This record gives sequence, C-alpha cells and structure tokens, in this order.
Amino acid sequence: MHPTTPAQPFDGPHDREIESLAEFDEVVAAHGTLTHFRVQSVDLTDRTDALLSLDTSGAVFLGCPMDPAAAARARACGALVFPPVPGLSFDPYRGHVYSPDELFASLDEGYEATPDARTYAWFQRTKADGDIFGSMLRSIHDDAVSDALDELLVGARVVGVMGGHAMARGTEEYAGAARLGRELARAGLTVATGGGPGAMEAANLGAYAAPFDAGMLTEALRILAKAPKFTPSVTDWARAAFEVRAAWPDGGPSVAVPTWFYGHEPPNPFAAHIAKYFSNATREDGLLARCTAGVVFLPGAAGTVQEIFDNATPNYYESRGEPTPMVLVDRAHWTQRLPAWPLLRSLARERSMESRITLVDRIEEAPEALKRLGG
Repeated sequence: MHPTTPAQPFDGPHDREIESLAEFDEVVAAHGTLTHFRVQSVDLTDRTDALLSLDTSGAVFLGCPMDPAAAARARACGALVFPPVPGLSFDPYRGHVYSPDELFASLDEGYEATPDARTYAWFQRTKADGDIFGSMLRSIHDDAVSDALDELLVGARVVGVMGGHAMARGTEEYAGAARLGRELARAGLTVATGGGPGAMEAANLGAYAAPFDAGMLTEALRILAKAPKFTPSVTDWARAAFEVRAAWPDGGPSVAVPTWFYGHEPPNPFAAHIAKYFSNATREDGLLARCTAGVVFLPGAAGTVQEIFDNATPNYYESRGEPTPMVLVDRAHWTQRLPAWPLLRSLARERSMESRITLVDRIEEAPEALKRLGG
C-alpha cells in the first residue's frame, strides 16, 4: 500500500519541485512517495531501485535520465515521463538559472565552442523554420527559466539597472555605472540587469565588487579596459572578465536577464545568476516585473527606450500594484538626444506614478533619488 498524501504539508507548488539528486533523496526519505511531485532534469540512473518501488502516480519527470525499466514502471503507475532531448546544447527542462561558468564552458577553445554560442547558433537555425518541435522546446525552456528565477528572487528587493550595450570598458561612464551597481548592492538591494555588455555589465560588475575594498574595482576596471568591447573578439572580451573573477573569486551576487534574440551580444560573466531566454518579449516583461524596488535607466538607445515605456505602462495603469520608482540618468541624453523624459513626464501627469519618476544629471545622484522615490 502506497501513501497518497505527503507526510508533511506543502506551502506551495514549488515545494513539490525536485531539482537535484539531494532533494530527490530528501523527499524519498521524508515522504516515501513521489506522488504529484515534479522532478526537473535530475539524473536518476542511480535511483532505479527507488523508482521501481515508490508510488509515482501523478508525478511528472521532466528530462530525467533513468533506466528504461524505471521509466516504464513510472508510466505504468500514472506518471508522465518526458525524456531528455538528445543533441541539444541547452536543457529545456532545467530547474535552475544559468551560471557564468555554465554558459562560458569551453571558453579556452574560443567563444564559438561555448554552450552560449552553440545555443545561439541552434536558435538561428531553427527560429524561422516553422518546426513546432523547436518552438515547443524554446517555450518550455523559457517557462522553466521563469520558474527558476521566481524561486531565486523570493523575498529579494530587486532594483533594475538598464542601459545600452555600447558603453565601453575603460570609459568614465562605465566606471560610474559600476560604482552605481556597487552602491546599490551594498545598500542590500539585488541588482538586476539585461545581462549584456556595456552599462549592463558595469552594473553587474559593481555588485560583484561590493564585498571588496575600493582598490579591487579600480584594478578590475584596468584589466577590463584591455578588451573595451565585445567586438571584434567576444573571446578576448570574456577572458578579461574571467581574469577579474579569478583574481577576486566569490564576488557579490547579482542577476542578469539576457536573451538569445540578441545573441550577437554575449551575456556578461559578472552576474552570479543568469536567466537567459529565447523570447525577448518574455525576457523584457519578466525582468521589469521583478524590479520591485525600482529601475535606474542609464543612457541607451532603442532597447533602453523600449524598457522605459515597458516599465511606465504598468505604473500608469497600476496593473502590478503601486507604481515603482523610475530614475532616468543624464538630462541631455533623455531630453535632447532621445527625448523620452518629456513624454514620460506628460504620461505621468496627475497619475499616482508622477511622484515616482525623476530625471537626474549624474549617475552619482541615482541611489539617493531611488531611495527618495521609494519612500
């Protein structure tokens, strides 16, 4: 006779997700059943005896390698078993967001050999071929990444730092964005960016530098300036970042949310947690929706303008609750070169979001402005 209910209550659906072999063993020991659990991308080839004896009714196994007899028995008991997909450079069923080491594995052979580059190449081959299998894999992957990101950010006060990829290492603007990320992280906020080069990398670098003294960031900026941009060589650009990480391991955590839609832009290696998506629309909306402590918008081009108004729309309608702070940095950029500020201010007039937006001249003013707008 198999138990049909767990021995302990569960707080929510995430409590029924098993994302590692250690969690699998804990659940088996504590509950003696896998009924209605969801097992994500866990290699179960060494757990055949358990799978042959446990109740798996209502369970779902997503991309879990297992003995054929164990898989057959799980199906016979009423489980759904989705086998691993061979030949992919990514795992569509993954239970965790990415790490820089995972995406940049094999960098010593050149960026083209890394899982990040190979996944972009797969995306380029399949995104327009009309094959429903490819689009299904991308959708499953992105949903799994969103689920993992939600789990990661439970209870976090997240502040977004948005800005363009063109900001070069070695410039004062890049150094200023890094100092901004460091100050926000030291204030107890979780820094989140679009995950790419330029201003995004600088903010993630600043959060990485938060536990170290001022000299670390100065020296890191010097090392990175040897490869100012990710063109012409992503390999050289990424190697400079890993040189910094090797010299100062165990930096402060932050989050990056990039996309293979802009796969010519590599993700930066300074974010501890990288939630990379195929769908840019899902990525953009998800990144901004999770910035519960507000967003700082550094100078950027079309992508940053889009992010300003993607963030302004739910603030205008209060569709996500109370409006969150929006701080635009660089008056000349946002009033003359790309006059997004006048439109944003007109949009906010006589709305509750009016008191939650501001424009500052210098990046050094952004943390205090964010604090002021957040009450």
